[in-house]
Amino acid sequence: MKQKAVDAIRVLGIDAIEKSKSGHPGIVMGAAPMVSTLWTKFLRVNPNKPTWFNRDRFVLSAGHGSMLLYSLLHLSGFDLSMEDLKNFRVLDSKTPGHPEFHHTPGIDATTGPLGQGIAMAVGMALAEKKLAATYNMDAYEIIDHYTYALCGDGDLMEGISSEAASFAGLHKLGKLVVLYDSNNICLDGQIADAFTDDILARFRSYGWQAFQVEDGTDLDSIEQAIKHAQAEPNMPTLIEIKTVIGQGSIAAGTNAVHGAPLGSADAKNAKLSYGWNHEPFEIPEDVYTFYKEHVSSRGEQAYNEWATLFNDYAKSYPEKALQLQKSIKKVFDPIVWQTYENGFEQATRNSSQDCIQIAADNLPFLFGGSADLSHSNMTFIKNEGLFLPGQLENRNIQFGVREFAMAAIANGLSLHGGLLPYVGTFFVFSDYLKPALRLSALMQQQVLYILTHDSIAVGEDGPTHEPIEQLAMLRSIPNVFTFRPADARETVGAWHAMLHIKNAPSTLVLTRQNLPVLENSEAARVVNGGYIVHQEVGILKLILMAAGSEVALAIEVAKELEAMDISVRVVSMPSMELFNLQSAEYRESILPKTASVRRMAIEMAHPQPWYQYLGLDDIAYGITTFGASGNATDVLKKFGFTKEQILEKAKTLINK
Repeated sequence: MKQKAVDAIRVLGIDAIEKSKSGHPGIVMGAAPMVSTLWTKFLRVNPNKPTWFNRDRFVLSAGHGSMLLYSLLHLSGFDLSMEDLKNFRVLDSKTPGHPEFHHTPGIDATTGPLGQGIAMAVGMALAEKKLAATYNMDAYEIIDHYTYALCGDGDLMEGISSEAASFAGLHKLGKLVVLYDSNNICLDGQIADAFTDDILARFRSYGWQAFQVEDGTDLDSIEQAIKHAQAEPNMPTLIEIKTVIGQGSIAAGTNAVHGAPLGSADAKNAKLSYGWNHEPFEIPEDVYTFYKEHVSSRGEQAYNEWATLFNDYAKSYPEKALQLQKSIKKVFDPIVWQTYENGFEQATRNSSQDCIQIAADNLPFLFGGSADLSHSNMTFIKNEGLFLPGQLENRNIQFGVREFAMAAIANGLSLHGGLLPYVGTFFVFSDYLKPALRLSALMQQQVLYILTHDSIAVGEDGPTHEPIEQLAMLRSIPNVFTFRPADARETVGAWHAMLHIKNAPSTLVLTRQNLPVLENSEAARVVNGGYIVHQEVGILKLILMAAGSEVALAIEVAKELEAMDISVRVVSMPSMELFNLQSAEYRESILPKTASVRRMAIEMAHPQPWYQYLGLDDIAYGITTFGASGNATDVLKKFGFTKEQILEKAKTLINK
């Protein structure tokens, strides 16, 4: 019966991929034994409560094998019908080409970009460890579950797997188990042509338990291996399971079965090799009975036992229970933020540090750190130490120089629930973490990205550390809210807004240099995205738009022009995304469509995003080359960002 349950996964994958004429059958056929064993013997999930908080998590890091997971979900009783499987890869179906969080019940993470699934699993295991240390009490292990991931050779070739595995070993994540589908084949051919790492030695060097199952069809050996993994509480485990890609196909063991349907003849041949004599998409009732008994019924019992335990816990520790429930839902009381008087100057990274301190005092679920830059990014919660083994009460994470893994781990923390992660690095290094930020947005995860040293004003560090195109990059990603505050007040407003944007990541772009508190800046107006920070007097002739440190510069230019009887409005634009969500009436009140009024955008970055607010005769004053190394004052002058240089450009625009 166990073998029949394995073969049911295989044939469903074959049938769906054949019908779709698209997909990856090889991993489904080769890895079915390990996932069937995991799900029927170990994984604690409840299909009727798919988001049960204390469930085990399963991440299919090799997301191209999505039919492996869809078959399991269907057989195990999740809300995924046979008709859904038949619509594999059909537009708007519940079975897209790669697993998508929020889209299909039972999916714990969006995967497909290889390597990121491993890092997200690390984040989930880290969340379990932190929350268990925070909320578990004697006789009440209310947070107690495993995180499992399935990866392939491609995942382990990606550098992020090394970053994340190194981090996981340091943190002794004993409840993380990674099954490695080791089949010696990649899309282009033999793995040996591109990848000859000793994987077990590599992971042991990271502080993992790592060992091999020689026969990926030996269900008993796989079961014993997972038991052995669970018996090690202080090290994550990698189990290399040797498999044959496309097991049962005439092309088994070759790259021909990696990413293309088998074809009708070979599909029949594979089914015959399994002894499967049923019509396409026909699953015998005894298979459903087996999965019900070994997955759904077992999971429902585990859920009921946990629900009883939690009810008793809530009676014994009502404050902790309430705090956990609020943390899961990210519910918090109104926060009284730091206020700034006129004339108080500091870098916006310092203003953000003030906000982090206040947020940490009010939000027990705030948890994060930086990629070896916490004292430059100002991301350290000052009254706490580092979160490390033996110091689990703390909330500062030292991610090390691992920007990509840091962001993906933060996604895992967020996906797990119960924590609000924030991460930090220099703005220019957002390039390193962008793929994970993209998944934050796609999965609608509230991850806070603190990005400092925001412009050519970095100066002496030179062009390698001076962001130019990064703002355009961030502002182009769907479902990302980017904030570039002009002063301390706007930084407060940005933090307030970010905490209330719960279905998207936010990026906070901050200065290293001190900025004045502007006379008319308002924290409360940041939620509008853009607002008038300097009101014109008389008939409006020119609108200057800017963000960040350039807003103060725009106001200086406006005052010079007003001395020449030219009426100028200055608009601060801390968040284009929020501004574009405002009503047409509000946007018109800020940027009126008046032919006689010229517009000029000012920002020390690539000007591309500003063109959405400009006419053909208007000016986007930015930078389209790389920066330079030198004293910040000299660098700003070189690239035209002094009051005098911008004033001349504005006068030229007005006289057109």
